[in-house]
Amino acid sequence: MKDFRELKVWQMAMELFMEVVRDVEAFPKTEVARIIANQILRSVSSITANIAEGYGRRKGKEFQHYLYIARGSANETIDWYEKLKRLGYIGEEIFEKRGGRCQELRAMLTKMIDSV
Repeated sequence: MKDFRELKVWQMAMELFMEVVRDVEAFPKTEVARIIANQILRSVSSITANIAEGYGRRKGKEFQHYLYIARGSANETIDWYEKLKRLGYIGEEIFEKRGGRCQELRAMLTKMIDSV
């Protein structure tokens, strides 16, 4: 592979990012929603960014370090979606879809971490 964009895990994380952007656009126009939108966009964008940065290093422990950060960001994104669900900003269906995607990403990242 010549480019991080060829990684399936990066592609899936980018799809999730695009879904989150669409979700955020539908949030109510309140201060709390704006703050949460900012936080969830940061956490989800951190997944792809850390995969890309780690891939650029491509050496053992450094690459692994960035994969750990990406996995942590996937966990953080699940946490934000739990808050969104409890606040009523999203329904159960969206929560399950996004949470499931995050869990898939987490599993893929764990496999990558273990193989480095």
